[in-house]
Amino acid sequence: MTLEEFQADIRVGIPDTLPELQDYDFAINHAPKRKDILKPEEKQLALRNALRYFPKHLHADLAPEFAEELRKYGRIYMYRYRPTYEMKARPISEYPHRSEQAAAIMLMIQNNLDPKVAQHPHELIVYGGNGAIFQNWAQYRLVMKYLSEMTDEQTLVMYSGHPLGLFPSHKRAPRVVVTNGMVIPNYSKPDDWERMNALGVSQYGQMTAGSYMYIGPQGIVHGTTITVLNAARRVMHDPSRHATNPIPLFVSSGLGGMSGAQPKAGNIAQVVSIVAEINPKAAQKRYEQGWVDEMHYDLDELMSATKQAIADKRVVSMAYVGNVVDLWERLAEENIEVNLGSDQTSLHNPWAGGYYPVGMTLDESKRMMAADPEEFKKRVEESLRRQVAAVNKLSERGMYFFDYGNAFLLQSSRAGADIMKADGTFRYPSYVQDIMGPMFFDYGFGPFRWVCTSCNPADLALTDHLALEVMEEERKNAPEDIQHQLDDNIHWIREAGKNHLVVGSQARILYADCEGRTKIALAFNEAVRDGRLKAPVVLGRDHHDVSGTDSPFRETSNIYDGSQFCADMAVQNVIGDSFRGATWVSIHNGGGVGWGEVINGGFGMVVDGSEESSNNIKEMLFWDVNNGIARRSWARNEGSIDAIKRQMKLTPDFQVTLPNFVDDDIINQAF
Repeated sequence: MTLEEFQADIRVGIPDTLPELQDYDFAINHAPKRKDILKPEEKQLALRNALRYFPKHLHADLAPEFAEELRKYGRIYMYRYRPTYEMKARPISEYPHRSEQAAAIMLMIQNNLDPKVAQHPHELIVYGGNGAIFQNWAQYRLVMKYLSEMTDEQTLVMYSGHPLGLFPSHKRAPRVVVTNGMVIPNYSKPDDWERMNALGVSQYGQMTAGSYMYIGPQGIVHGTTITVLNAARRVMHDPSRHATNPIPLFVSSGLGGMSGAQPKAGNIAQVVSIVAEINPKAAQKRYEQGWVDEMHYDLDELMSATKQAIADKRVVSMAYVGNVVDLWERLAEENIEVNLGSDQTSLHNPWAGGYYPVGMTLDESKRMMAADPEEFKKRVEESLRRQVAAVNKLSERGMYFFDYGNAFLLQSSRAGADIMKADGTFRYPSYVQDIMGPMFFDYGFGPFRWVCTSCNPADLALTDHLALEVMEEERKNAPEDIQHQLDDNIHWIREAGKNHLVVGSQARILYADCEGRTKIALAFNEAVRDGRLKAPVVLGRDHHDVSGTDSPFRETSNIYDGSQFCADMAVQNVIGDSFRGATWVSIHNGGGVGWGEVINGGFGMVVDGSEESSNNIKEMLFWDVNNGIARRSWARNEGSIDAIKRQMKLTPDFQVTLPNFVDDDIINQAF
């Protein structure tokens, strides 16, 4: 397809004639069939909802086709309308547009759906088993058409993948405002999502899936690296964690969209890692991309290879293609010391492909979850109980196990596993409680990221250099309590190019605080202005950040004043970003630990070298970080109190309400 044909296809949107029906591609990793949850009259409603995207003269042809999709897959994806052009991020100049900001968003959308990046690209699932960017291909086509037509004085409004329309606005307003899964709280159970998604009226946007900010496994690899690195320091009593004697063994599961970062993170953190993955296609994809070193299909052979790697002090990442319960139970039987353990199965989505029961093949599980969901649920719960039992045995021998924010502890407790202490709290910490919260979030460090819209690796290399210069300069005068974090982040960005992290767009992830993010962004803006960078840069972050997410079992699990179940921070954050210069904003129900368990939001900002971009950077990034630090300081988190006091000294117009501490004796005497 020529560039002109590609641009014409974008501009058409939904064609007036039927596109040719494409063959079902069995080589692609497809989403499992969803449960048959709709009543007969609701199925008619789902079909009626789907057909409203198309002119009346096409309804007779499309109705039986879409009804068959609903019967066969549990959803109406509108496969016929999947574009035939290659799905990937292109240089920004190749997109038809009237607004450069809109063209940047088109690039980000296509990157989310790149088969190298997306988990189930033909079903528009980006990661996490059900983390969708759109519900169907008609929505994709309409959104791309609107973005090609819009000006800098319009805003595209998105309702759970559906483009409501282009509305008049102004240049400093967001070009796109996204909501995903924002339902009435009493209707926020997993089956409510199944029903509303099958009807075509809501979707689970995960975090960066539905907000057009996913950058492949690199998006989580830095956070995973510093988590594993600091967990290893904790267990091995080695503050530097650059020594490799002895070498730790890290065991986990999942090689999908986000979990696929684990083996690469293990290598960077200098450990031996074993990651179980039930889906051979997912494991093979990460192996071919160089994100895991070895593939193992036999537990006997894997145990031998593990013992040899530990004896040789050889950093290596190994994928076990099989069920994670089998792996944990075998490790509990073997005389192998496991130092670090976690889990990254998609337990936010346990009944629809996020976790597969032991003793069943992948295909058997897929059939059962659709045909007999109640029995499938029982099998999942039994598997969780067995997995926890094996984890407990290894923990009693000294393994440090942590929940990686995938709802492992939550779902295990609901399954009746032996996961609770006598006082009613979990046996094991969330990684945010022990590591990410007190060491990073409380001080404003979080997963800042950027994408070079030129799609030129040379531009990405220059941004790495500029970011390194900023971080090294910040380190010179940094207070002692953040020097260690800066040292790790400087090492990360210095080595980023050598670690071959890019999958899809020319993107980078870097944990940075408010000062670092702002100065890095300003350096990028200057480089675009003077031509060193050949095209604008998109700034963003994971929603898994200082301010972006209220999630009592992950991002806000180290909040202990009772407000960890409140969502004011995430909602305030996206509102504040929207009028301080964000190019697009999003707010989601669900993400990480599941639908109904979290509210999270994010942003994207196009940095184009202008003075307006400089102002947006200073205003919006300041709010985007310090909103969360202020909330954490009010929760009496000491690191946040120190950080917010420093920020108030530097910013005369900034005033935050600080907590007063009361003596325990006074509280105890009152009751």
